[in-house]
Amino acid sequence: MTGGLNPLSLLSSILLGLIQGLAEFLPISSSGHLAIAEHFLGQAGVPATPDFFDVLLHLGTLVAVFAAYWQDIRDMIVELIDGVRDLVRGTTPNPIPPARRMILLIIVGTLPLFVVLPVKDLVEGLSGNIYFVAGALIVTGFLLFASDRVKKGRKTERSAKLLDVLLVGIAQAIATCPGISRSGTTITAGCFVGFDRKFAVRFSFLLSIPAVLGANILSLKDALTGGVDWSQLPVYLAGVVVAAVSGYLCIRLLKMIADKGKFGWFAYYCWAVGLIVLALTLVLK
Repeated sequence: MTGGLNPLSLLSSILLGLIQGLAEFLPISSSGHLAIAEHFLGQAGVPATPDFFDVLLHLGTLVAVFAAYWQDIRDMIVELIDGVRDLVRGTTPNPIPPARRMILLIIVGTLPLFVVLPVKDLVEGLSGNIYFVAGALIVTGFLLFASDRVKKGRKTERSAKLLDVLLVGIAQAIATCPGISRSGTTITAGCFVGFDRKFAVRFSFLLSIPAVLGANILSLKDALTGGVDWSQLPVYLAGVVVAAVSGYLCIRLLKMIADKGKFGWFAYYCWAVGLIVLALTLVLK
């Protein structure tokens, strides 16, 4: 996103935080919605979102993931420590604890993101093309519509294969394009490779942790170099809190929806938003 030192109003901060929190976890693309919001707010004379605030918003939603899946994260941290200890001792537990296997699955699922790094700036630049963003939302709608029609799988961290999570990881890499929902695409991919729906949602969110952390580490340097108006920090934090709280509530909501296989509900929303944005852009051009 384009940065700058123009002051951000409290209302804009809260609005962008709400968009980030809702769209990051509901399968409707936070990057797409933020790009759309910036496009039309920019036409109305509202300053572009500062890069530093964008980084903070993503960290806010990361807090929501930690809050919602703390038990899983805690178990993986414990197993990581135990795994290092077993490696030093030359021992291997049989069977391998589920949390330890989950660590391996997340590592493998994260690997495709490294392919995106060389073209990171090109991909991020697509957010400025409102036609691409609207089209990507329509594509997301088709993915979600298809996910409801896939036979329910049974695979969990105990039985998922490395190829399964690699395919989900490729889906996550594709979802770095603005307008393609990361959660929607990875959950859909999980359903297609035979994941249990609840596990598909859980794995999608846990897989987002290294992705979001890595992206923010890469973005933080550029954000700081571009300049930060530290007097705006209280305004930024208001948006971050809204993103974290709304994000947490959306995770809870998606957990309830997962087992019912009703992701297609969001397909109609994505189609509607994509078509409306295309129509408005053509009219206001």
